[in-house]
Amino acid sequence: MRQQDVQNRERKMGNRQILVVTYCFVALFLAMVLYITRFMVRDSADIINNSYNKRQEVLAKKVKRGDIVSADGKVLAKTITDKHGNDTRYYPYKNMFCHAVGRITNSMTGVELSQCYPLLTSHANPAEQLFSDFKGEKKPGDNVITTLDYKLQKTAYNALGSYKGAVVAMEPSTGKILAMVSKPDYDPNNVSKDWSKLISGNSTESALLNRATQGLYPPGSTFKIMTATEYILENQDIYKKYRYVCKGSDSFYGNRIRCYAGERHGEVDLRRAFAKSCNCSFADIGLKLNVDKFRELCEKFNFNKSLSVNFDYKKSSFVLNRKSDKYEVMQTSIGQGKTGITPLENVLISSTIANDGKMMTPYIVDHTENDAGKTVKSYSPKKIGNIIDKKTAGTVKKLMKAVVSEGTGTALNGFSYKAAGKTGSAEFNSKGNSHAWFVGFAPADKPKIAVSIVVEAAGTGNRYAVPIAKAMFSEYLGN
Repeated sequence: MRQQDVQNRERKMGNRQILVVTYCFVALFLAMVLYITRFMVRDSADIINNSYNKRQEVLAKKVKRGDIVSADGKVLAKTITDKHGNDTRYYPYKNMFCHAVGRITNSMTGVELSQCYPLLTSHANPAEQLFSDFKGEKKPGDNVITTLDYKLQKTAYNALGSYKGAVVAMEPSTGKILAMVSKPDYDPNNVSKDWSKLISGNSTESALLNRATQGLYPPGSTFKIMTATEYILENQDIYKKYRYVCKGSDSFYGNRIRCYAGERHGEVDLRRAFAKSCNCSFADIGLKLNVDKFRELCEKFNFNKSLSVNFDYKKSSFVLNRKSDKYEVMQTSIGQGKTGITPLENVLISSTIANDGKMMTPYIVDHTENDAGKTVKSYSPKKIGNIIDKKTAGTVKKLMKAVVSEGTGTALNGFSYKAAGKTGSAEFNSKGNSHAWFVGFAPADKPKIAVSIVVEAAGTGNRYAVPIAKAMFSEYLGN
């Protein structure tokens, strides 16, 4: 009996080991199936879309790259085939869309890069594809329809003129990018010819850089949107009682803060301080904030974080923490200090206020379609999150309306609708030179467009950035 018990125990142990091995193989098999499924559904297009993937060269031999089209039907990029069968990528509007649409020569960028695989994929009628194969011709690639508005893009491009800088316009409720301009620019039709000049180490133009998404700037007084929001959140019951007497400059803990041009604003509440962009009062407000909560709010607004977008961008940077000294706290609160922001981030902030505290993911491609106009794939709006509550967003919106009605943005008065916004003059060197900023939206009560504008080394926001916003609002919404 004892020997039989031993044999039974050994048999059970053997069975258990077999089960363990079986379960391990089943687990590995399921993991492999899950990985393959995930790859096919989510990752395969990204890998094929990688500019280093040799499969693109194979596709390009069989498929004629599709068109890139604006939301209002303008062809922004197309492929021209000569009588010898050679393809040339052509950009009808040259410099105007160069950063948003991108290029395929000397490395791909913009929509050309993010949508390379769809553009080299054909969903033409099977009979048409078979006929193309029979004739030895390339199949027609799918077309990419963007969210870009041609007229708005043209208005922004012309309004920025010869200045360096960037303009971004977005639909607050969806995240659709309506316009994206960056200057200096270049003609994507002549990249090969101009390449040496474009990448020259002696050049300070950086024309290849998309300043709208990759340019980091001090935000200047546009950052007072963030400072005011945090102050309201921390002082829900008493922020309306805030008072400060501005004498044009003031000393805080031995550090001098000055308002622009030494302007004396007199006694101000939060509304007037924001509308007049009073540096002294906002330095005072900054010193009253909980720095940890302030950082938490900024990071909710996507500072120091990655965005789920399919175009190149840089993270905006907020470095203030509890170890920061009081001078840095004050400088940060008025939009100076070490904060770095992209025009894209600034339009996200403005859009979130416009959209009752909900931040949407920015996107630039609406859908793809085959050569017959049948939709292949659509892209829907995606919410990043509820960043602040509707009540707080409404309060900040009132402050931004006051900027236009009685503050530094009064040049935006006169429309049949109300606009809202915040100007900024961001000093970037010891000589006091400044970038001109404006962020805002319209109509103020039912926003359809939000803009972010920076004009490099120009001066004040109300003089150089606000007129660009005015032209864009007028084009998109009328007068």
